Amino acid sequence: MSLYLHLHETDIPPFSETRHIWEHILADENYHIVVAEEDGRIVSSCTCVIVPNLTRGGRPYARVENVVTHAEYRGRGLATACLDYAKELAVKAGCYNIALLTSSKNENTLKFYENAGYKPNEKTGFVQWL
Repeated sequence: MSLYLHLHETDIPPFSETRHIWEHILADENYHIVVAEEDGRIVSSCTCVIVPNLTRGGRPYARVENVVTHAEYRGRGLATACLDYAKELAVKAGCYNIALLTSSKNENTLKFYENAGYKPNEKTGFVQWL
């Protein structure tokens, strides 16, 4: 959870408040938390969710969220490795695509996603905050 402070979170909720969410994630075979470790510490991560689908011949699709690397470990290829592993999961599951959304407008972040193989103009994304 402390890694998410390098994403957009501003505090870490007590585990007693998030335990039920963690248990739900662990029980879901389609929800993957991909991590990179250095010195026994998780320093980069992303989530990859495989979504069952009735179109595209019943092939699922994958969504990547919460891509983050600890500020002190950036530039070492760790997030790229996480995204590559997420792609492997999607390919293994027979997904017809893998996509991610970012709210970042930082040119380096956008180029990072493009260099990782994500195309910015393939689909149009819309978000409604709830």
